[in-house]
Amino acid sequence: MNHSIWIVIAVFFPILCGAAVLILPVFRERARLIRMTGIALAVTAALAMLVTFGGEKELLLLQFGDNLKIFFRVDALGRLYAVIVSLVWVLAGVFSFEYMKHEQEEKRYFGFYLIVYGVLLALAFSGNLITFYVFYELMTLTSLPLVLHTRTREALMAGMKYLFYSLCGAYMVLLGIYFMNQYAVTLDFTAGGSLDMTRVVGHEGMLLVIAFFMILGFGVKAGMFPMHAWLPTAHPVAPAPASAVLSGLIVKAGVIGVIRTVFYVIGPDFLRGTWVQTTWLVLTLITVFMGSMLAYREKLLKKRLAYSTVSQASYILFGLALLQPQAMTGSLLHIVFHAIIKSCLFLSAGAIIYRTGRTRVDELTGIGKEMPVTIWCYTFASLALIGIPPASGFISKWYLATGSLESGISVFSWLGPVVLLVSALLTAGYLLPITIKGFLPGADYDYKSLKKLEPVKTMTIPLAILAALAVLLGVFPNPLTAYLSGIVSAVL
Repeated sequence: MNHSIWIVIAVFFPILCGAAVLILPVFRERARLIRMTGIALAVTAALAMLVTFGGEKELLLLQFGDNLKIFFRVDALGRLYAVIVSLVWVLAGVFSFEYMKHEQEEKRYFGFYLIVYGVLLALAFSGNLITFYVFYELMTLTSLPLVLHTRTREALMAGMKYLFYSLCGAYMVLLGIYFMNQYAVTLDFTAGGSLDMTRVVGHEGMLLVIAFFMILGFGVKAGMFPMHAWLPTAHPVAPAPASAVLSGLIVKAGVIGVIRTVFYVIGPDFLRGTWVQTTWLVLTLITVFMGSMLAYREKLLKKRLAYSTVSQASYILFGLALLQPQAMTGSLLHIVFHAIIKSCLFLSAGAIIYRTGRTRVDELTGIGKEMPVTIWCYTFASLALIGIPPASGFISKWYLATGSLESGISVFSWLGPVVLLVSALLTAGYLLPITIKGFLPGADYDYKSLKKLEPVKTMTIPLAILAALAVLLGVFPNPLTAYLSGIVSAVL
């Protein structure tokens, strides 16, 4: 068998399993549904790792004309995304087995959950901008049912908002693809970019506008201002495990799209020092501060975490916009760390809602006494997101801050670290009070009526694994940092 065919198997196996779950009536029985989903998740993760660690692979699926083709290729950035997708998707899936008992339409949820897993693997292994765009659109359409799952009026409005914003962003990217096809040597992902400068001469201004539209288009999924409003609306209405993967992974698909566009098609040298870079930096810093401030003011727990994602995703975009090696390393580190941390936080919120029904922050006094394992996991993830050493968030933010200081870009070289520091203080302000009031409820707390509400192991074990990773990746960052430095050195 051609070794490259494993890419297709890894991508389409969960899609076919998800379709079977949706269509076949045999999976109306819950035991069979859970068994099928668990097997599909385990097999898909094994296949993804086989492809990821099996060396360089490339496989052509379809070709239209001379230079328009859909094909898969495994490269260093794709491996990174495939591994983090598989890790979080499997853990959130295991969490879902118990959590979804109190939700309706489990069959629909798990069917689309498997399908989106396959689509995200296809994004990771996309070999060019055409392939990436096709599966990027599919990701929006197949993840929409996860947002709409409860079918309440709030969920329907959030789903429509998610779809409208996502399609607007995708059409900006599509416009860019039309132009890039004319001015690039190839749309295949090429480290450092593939623009044909002989064709570009005389059209630089127009291409800068197109580049900005593409960054803004992919930035929609990443929650970058001014196209961020869908995220704090859509994430809170979805089931908690779906919120975890939406925040931890689907938002990152927009970030990966930006990386592919800027560093693998357009090329960083074309944007360095231009109005596009300046505007991009301004938008990211606005988003970082605005998201943190809105999270600090928000009282609903899941919506607070959603606003936090708006802020934290733009940490990554800020590092990318600096077009500086150390800052880009920090951005790639934060892709990994934020996916783990925010998934842990959303799953913790889900465990609280599942066991207590409480959704507001001011209702969580004493929650640490009732659910100590859950809140300890929440606390470790919170410390990592704030950037308290030696947790993982400290490492990525250190790289971002030092990269900004060394970038030499006027104003932004010092303004960036200042905004990141203010955001970190706000992050502590909206995450840690839950821990403090949870474990130290005060003298007025009724200890006599205290009940132990810890969820079952299929919910606490994924939480514990994610919380442990949030800390351990900061204690032992060198292997990951070395791997990411190789990606950065190839494109900058």
